[in-house]
Amino acid sequence: MPSCLPPTILLRRAVLALLMAATPALAQDGAAPQRPLNSVEQTWLAEHNFERDTMGLPPLRWNPSLARDARVWAEDLAARRAFHHSPDLLRIRQGENLWRGTAQRYEAWQMIDGFLDERRHFRPGIFPDVSATGRWSDVGHYTQIIWPETQEVGCAIAANARDEVLVCRYWPAGNVLGYRLDPIQRLTRR
Repeated sequence: MPSCLPPTILLRRAVLALLMAATPALAQDGAAPQRPLNSVEQTWLAEHNFERDTMGLPPLRWNPSLARDARVWAEDLAARRAFHHSPDLLRIRQGENLWRGTAQRYEAWQMIDGFLDERRHFRPGIFPDVSATGRWSDVGHYTQIIWPETQEVGCAIAANARDEVLVCRYWPAGNVLGYRLDPIQRLTRR
């Protein structure tokens, strides 16, 4: 791990470490208690919730059913060396973020930070007009993470000989056309 990280990243990682150590994260999906989250799952959840807290939004809960769905899709993508969204997302009413990188080269927090880096292009507006670049795809991962109505997340990773594929699933799905996305003002229908 590089020691020449910017102070903001170092502070963020220190806060995440404290949060993860202070309260063990337990999976929650309305069913019987699940196993405690492993350290990678805790990091993924903490990264999501750190950003949501920054925006004044409630934290996401870990949902093992979403994580299971994410694992199935991540394994399918890795096995086929493919990279595209699941065609079933509308039917199953889940949102999805995808990440791919060279196997064994990235830490869990770096994967989610890839999504969060899109905040530099985000601007409040009526979805899909929420990007300073004019292309909502430049902020789509980020807007799913900060979508005010989203309550749960589950992520999983799979690898092949070359790449790792991370899939995060969200409920309810974000990035809904025609809704004003302004986390400070919350979500409103056009």
